[in-house]
Amino acid sequence: MSDNKKTSLTKAIGQKSTTLEAEMSFFDHLDVLRKHLIRAVIAVAVFTGIAFYFNEEILDKIIFGPKKPDFWTYRMMCKLVEHFPSLGKDMCITKINGEIINTEMAGQFNLQLNVCVMCGIVVGFPYLLWEIWRFVKPALHENERKSASGFVFFASVLFVIGILFGYFVVCPLSVNFLTGYTVSTEIKNTFTVDSYLSSVATLTLGTGIIFELPVIIFILSKLGLMTPKLMRASRRYATVIILIIAAIVTPTPDIMTMLIVATPLFLLYEASIFVSAYIERKKKKAEAAFYAN
Repeated sequence: MSDNKKTSLTKAIGQKSTTLEAEMSFFDHLDVLRKHLIRAVIAVAVFTGIAFYFNEEILDKIIFGPKKPDFWTYRMMCKLVEHFPSLGKDMCITKINGEIINTEMAGQFNLQLNVCVMCGIVVGFPYLLWEIWRFVKPALHENERKSASGFVFFASVLFVIGILFGYFVVCPLSVNFLTGYTVSTEIKNTFTVDSYLSSVATLTLGTGIIFELPVIIFILSKLGLMTPKLMRASRRYATVIILIIAAIVTPTPDIMTMLIVATPLFLLYEASIFVSAYIERKKKKAEAAFYAN
């Protein structure tokens, strides 16, 4: 009887030791993650401080750029109309309707603060991805590290391309459309600075996130949650959604302008199918090699 008690006591101590090791490992991982996040927050804070130093140029030339008729996108659209008159005069934008007003005492201060923080996040996004990669990397196998070695680079490049596309294409077209849209001549369009900044930030950052679609599909395909067969079967629905998005943000019903916005979204979807198919081929190849051995 005493031997059984000793055996059970030994097992209990062993189980308790294993539980403590698991808990320590869990909290150790939390501590490591906290350090990575702190470094990322510090980087964003540094970039935010730099943005404060250049806040006048950022506000005047970047944030309020799409509100000015001499914005780069509007000038390029007018040049296209000059070379291709068949596009129609409506495509040449020479005036942006609507006025931006401030209705709160701290409105302009909050505007400056939000703009600088937003700039800090955008510029610091690649470093944030790098810190996340450094945290995840030790838990991956050697072959997984090799296959995901370009994660930070490709995710950062896609994010920057998305930001540029959103800022120079989606944002100005949307600003022109929304500021000029009226349901009655009795209503005058005036917009608060918060409303304007919210629209610009949502359109620009939202497009940057949308352009991460191939990276998201890569991760989902790795987890087995997405397949190229499913994406090909859903292509018609994706096409309708993309055309609806493009129709909403274009200023005129002209099909050419709508296709300018829709084309990159189509390419992203097709690129995501290619990425998913690539992951599926690698999985099948690895399974074939495993069963062959």
